[in-house]
Amino acid sequence: MTVAEYMTETLLHPKLGYYTTRDPLGEAGDFTTAPEISQMFGEMIGLVLAQCWLDQGAPNPFTLAEPGPGRGTLMADIMRATRGIPGFHEAIKLCLVEASPELRSKQANLLGDHHTWLYDLDQLPEQPLFLIANEFFDTLPIRQFQRGESGWQERLIGVRDNKLVTGLGPEQPRETLKKRIEDTTVGNVVELCPAAPALIEIIGTRIASNGGAALIIDYGSWRSNGDTLQALRHHSPVDPLTFPGEADLTAHVDFEALALAAPCAHSKMITQGIFLERLGITERAQILAQKLSGASLESHVAAHRRLTHPNEMGDLFKVLALYPEDSPPPPGCDA
Repeated sequence: MTVAEYMTETLLHPKLGYYTTRDPLGEAGDFTTAPEISQMFGEMIGLVLAQCWLDQGAPNPFTLAEPGPGRGTLMADIMRATRGIPGFHEAIKLCLVEASPELRSKQANLLGDHHTWLYDLDQLPEQPLFLIANEFFDTLPIRQFQRGESGWQERLIGVRDNKLVTGLGPEQPRETLKKRIEDTTVGNVVELCPAAPALIEIIGTRIASNGGAALIIDYGSWRSNGDTLQALRHHSPVDPLTFPGEADLTAHVDFEALALAAPCAHSKMITQGIFLERLGITERAQILAQKLSGASLESHVAAHRRLTHPNEMGDLFKVLALYPEDSPPPPGCDA
């Protein structure tokens, strides 16, 4: 099977899939996302989306959406941070794109019943769309291709001696990888995410037609280069083939591919650290710190560092914004 087929089965199988059978977040899970680290992350995102809404004339109604919302922590922080903006909450149709029954239950506990659950992005209403996708695109299945002398060999996953192993398919030309001949050499691996362009087209088409904005925040780079498939179990890296259905599988996001697929305007890709600093996260951290002391203060300082420092999430995670051609880019993405 292809790497994409393996990821789909192990992550989304209705009875044995990783995402369909558990809550993967937090200390008891396998990984921790930015919203779980500090409320400041969600506050910054909420104010960005609200400013975009104001810049576009405060449309009513509009869709506020999040694909892959985890426990609902980010959306809860967004809603709290924007409750003082006149008319904003009254105009919202809140949509969460989530398939996991376990996570839907967690989201309901945080957000109540003031939202609609969707299974796919193409179910989003045809109206202005303000969307946040945080660590969503890295979960989409990828295909891997290794460059040969005259073409590309797809990496495949099979069984040998009752163990999962990787292998290579036949070498052949790949039209979708034709442009990568210029910046790769024999043996290099390039990853393609077949689902990503279609999802970006859905998001971008609604923004281009109806208005809105999208923030895509994930780890990755401007162009795919190398094998980035990784697995986490109990917060530690493991072999992606060792615990099928029991470990989180992700791959770095190719932000160039997302930008090229967008049928609306897009910003430059910037790092999460720069993005959050432009929005004033350090000033917000200082205000919150005034009421803290001891272990709480130490935890708060560590959270700020983890979100912004270049050696932690600050440089690893990137930000790309989508917006209408005739509207200003979202705050923090305008340089």
